[in-house]
Amino acid sequence: MSVLLEQPASLVAYRPNKPTAMVVVADPRVRSTVTRHLWALGVRDVIEASSVAEARPRIGNPRDICVADVHLPDGSGLTLLSETRAAGWPNGLALSAADDIGAVRNALAGGVKGYVVTGTRTNIGLPTRPGAAPLGATRMHRRPPGAPSHPGGYRELSGREVEVLRLVAEGQSNKAIGVSMGLSALTVKSHLARIARKLGTGDRAGMVAVALRTGIIH
Repeated sequence: MSVLLEQPASLVAYRPNKPTAMVVVADPRVRSTVTRHLWALGVRDVIEASSVAEARPRIGNPRDICVADVHLPDGSGLTLLSETRAAGWPNGLALSAADDIGAVRNALAGGVKGYVVTGTRTNIGLPTRPGAAPLGATRMHRRPPGAPSHPGGYRELSGREVEVLRLVAEGQSNKAIGVSMGLSALTVKSHLARIARKLGTGDRAGMVAVALRTGIIH
């Protein structure tokens, strides 16, 4: 499971007036798990919905955070998060069981503060304290002090690494990338390992998200 967060501490801020939230997830087990994590973080009031239709009437009363599944039975959770943001909700977190790079692109481009890839429908992780990485999650780390810098604050990638990452963003497998670039699948895997170290995240969606945010790829 991986969690891509721009400002993880801001999603559930610790302050005297405890935050409120809405969880919009069709699967009742996942919805309950997310709600329990929010309670553990100190959220004082969580309302739940299982669909876009059920959630929309509540958008007019902004809360501190909306957690929405990307794929809801009657529409897109990303669309719902856009509507909550337009209505004054300060934070949105997109949730998906699929490591879908296209969905990551759409979520980040739409201004969503975080994107959670669960891997399974019941393996959910959320931050345990301000600035902490979610449970079992891979967090995007900033480069260590003194490391070579990239405009986005990450270690600079070589031209070949950028090309590999661009093909990853297009959804190509290691084998397909190797064919496109005249490399073996093992060499592609080695490039991806170096990219992961430089960008501070080990999964493909995470690497693409960092690259899009920092302008490494477009």
